[in-house]
Amino acid sequence: MAGGITDTGELYSPYVGLVYMFNLIVGTGALTMPKAFATAGWLVSLVLLMFLGFMSYMTTTFVVEAMAAANAQLRWKRMEKRKEDDEDEDSSSGVSDSDVLLQDGYERAETRPILSVQRRGSPNIFEITERVEMGQMASMFFNKVGVNLFYFCIIIYLYGDLAIYAAAVPVSLVQVTCSATGNHSCSVGDGTKYNDTDKCWGPIRRIDAYRLYLAAFTLLLGPFTFFNVQKTKYLQIMTSLMRWIAFILMIILALIRISRGQAEGHPSMAQLSGIRNLFGVCVYSFMCQHSLPSLITPISKKKHVNKLVLLDYILILAFYSLLSFTAIYCFRNDTLMDMYTLNFTNCEIINVAFIRYFLGLFPVFTISTNFPIIAVTLRNNWKTLFHREGGTYPWVVDRIVFPAITLIPPVLVAFCTHDLESLVGITGAYAGNGIQYLIPAFLAYCSRKDTQLVFGSGTVNKHLSPFRHTFWIVFVLIWGFSCFVFVTANIVLSESKL
Repeated sequence: MAGGITDTGELYSPYVGLVYMFNLIVGTGALTMPKAFATAGWLVSLVLLMFLGFMSYMTTTFVVEAMAAANAQLRWKRMEKRKEDDEDEDSSSGVSDSDVLLQDGYERAETRPILSVQRRGSPNIFEITERVEMGQMASMFFNKVGVNLFYFCIIIYLYGDLAIYAAAVPVSLVQVTCSATGNHSCSVGDGTKYNDTDKCWGPIRRIDAYRLYLAAFTLLLGPFTFFNVQKTKYLQIMTSLMRWIAFILMIILALIRISRGQAEGHPSMAQLSGIRNLFGVCVYSFMCQHSLPSLITPISKKKHVNKLVLLDYILILAFYSLLSFTAIYCFRNDTLMDMYTLNFTNCEIINVAFIRYFLGLFPVFTISTNFPIIAVTLRNNWKTLFHREGGTYPWVVDRIVFPAITLIPPVLVAFCTHDLESLVGITGAYAGNGIQYLIPAFLAYCSRKDTQLVFGSGTVNKHLSPFRHTFWIVFVLIWGFSCFVFVTANIVLSESKL
């Protein structure tokens, strides 16, 4: 996720890229959005969702621009090295300058200054052909402090991701299995509120069941952190298919209930107290900047890549609005679950047992496939952060310490709290804020500076962001830092009232 230069992989069309990007963005965060909508009010939620979608699109174009600048610098360095090698060969073989000038046109183009090559119609120096991950871009454009801050931010974000995943699976299992026993069968979503101390099975309380499931989840998936795993193509297809079946089912079931006059929701227009969590959930739900190099680089034709990304954001905005509005009008605010799928395990909503269990357990299947991959990514980022040129880690540090510091903190967080809305909100509001706003803005600023220094002020990046004026970078930075202050102040004030 935040590594160095990697293989581009198999190329695909712009429209396939659009689907991949849609699948990447619409994930676990979307399942917590209906509750956040209900808590903040429909009007405030819609306005904030649209604004944050716009901000996320802007910073996405900043990352694409930085990717193009990184590709240009890599090409330039290779061409400079080739020129030096050619000059060394010429001097060693005694070839004169006049002989060099008589070489064929291709060789002359290779040894000319880089801007001269561009003017003669050769492939654009800013073409995105190599996958340069965000970590490598940070190393190219930031100083040492900036690189360390980047890795700190992405590590905190990945820890938050893992904590959300570690809590979401046991929460879903408890809600489904505890409600499927005794007198509580099919009672999810009917207004019944359970406490952690309520009984689940016999003498076992719900909080005990949650922790048992968390322990089982950790024992089953935790060992993968000590090895290398990757998401296969077929696994990706399977999880994407399950996700879309689940989302479409939830929207259709909610619409059917509303059309039959069974809607119970009466959402308010605005509740300022819910903005903090809504902000974090929206930032988390629009997160894709850290994965853009993997998505954009393999697209075969990138001429209109910014328009393609804009279309994706419009579709995602419409989808989030449809999912959330059907939810808040179908269910009462106090019955909406942190994980929206759990509202559909009630017999009154759907009497087909298979669909109830499919939706209730949907997060378990999809999250369980993602958890090891995120964990390995976090482990590798820890290794990169402490890596020294030419150095190697002792076996114990490499195989035991790094996987342990990756796995233990998120499991401890999940052990202490299962409040998914707060976990998503805090992860998005802090680490997500840094990755989605601050890092892309600094990458755009520093890459523009470096591009002018290396290629001259007249050089134009073909993938330059539509928001090319410095005002937009300053605006994003002010917005990002203001969000840090707002969210922190909101948390402090909320805690002081308790």
